[in-house]
Amino acid sequence: MDIDLVALQCYVAVVENTSFSAAANKVRRSQSAVSQQIAKLEAILKKKLVNRADFQMTASGEVLYDYSKKMLRLYQEMVDSLSLPELKGELRFGLPEDFATVFLSNSLADFKLSHPDLFLQVECDLTLNLLKRFKQKEFDLVMIKTLDDEIMDDADEILSEKLVWVSSRNYLKDMDINQKLSLVLSPKPCIYRARVEEALDKAKFKWQVVYASPGYASKMAAVEAGLGITILPRNMIPDSLVEIKHSKFPNLKETHICFMINKKAPQSVYAFMEYIRKNIGAAPTVSTFSR
Repeated sequence: MDIDLVALQCYVAVVENTSFSAAANKVRRSQSAVSQQIAKLEAILKKKLVNRADFQMTASGEVLYDYSKKMLRLYQEMVDSLSLPELKGELRFGLPEDFATVFLSNSLADFKLSHPDLFLQVECDLTLNLLKRFKQKEFDLVMIKTLDDEIMDDADEILSEKLVWVSSRNYLKDMDINQKLSLVLSPKPCIYRARVEEALDKAKFKWQVVYASPGYASKMAAVEAGLGITILPRNMIPDSLVEIKHSKFPNLKETHICFMINKKAPQSVYAFMEYIRKNIGAAPTVSTFSR
């Protein structure tokens, strides 16, 4: 019996959403249909793939997950390459560096390979800088971060995610909330940084920024080294770090990822926007540690 793409799509959705019902909503199928697809895969491969109690993958399930992601991505590339119109001209795209690193590095490269006649100019910057430059007509399209009370009327939301506190395991183990917290954040102007400082002040925490960088990789390295804590959307926490689940830490608002497009942009910009929307990526497994 052959393994089809529908079964792989259902399996990936179950793993990433940790429930049959959520996976069913994701793939627009019934819960029983998704369950049947997983059972079919296990019957074909003669391997248990996912534990039904907590939806954690088995060793065989992890192997299948990696191959499934590659195959689904290749399938989407094929469809996009054949269905998108021939795109030419110039496209100026701005986005935060962390989203370029975590979600879009492969997608941007694949799009460029599929459309060699389109000159794709990509720049990474902080959201507030991107907005300013977008208003000055420097970009055809920008991807920005906003919070609940900052979503603009002309912004097109792609996804939203809870912001959480993040640290290394060693930092969390030794952390004393009565002492001054060390923070690893982006430099000003950053919409997250202002909210972090405001939330900590309101909760009467003592804090200091010990490391500031606009780069996602450098901030994650600093946190992993134990220099301090940071905040991230849940779906961007690397496996080397953990979510801080401490009752005294202030709750943070959701972050919303949105597009803003030049309304006079050519059709190529709209086609690119839809391509990115479909290829925004899925959330990695999140590690959590309570204290």
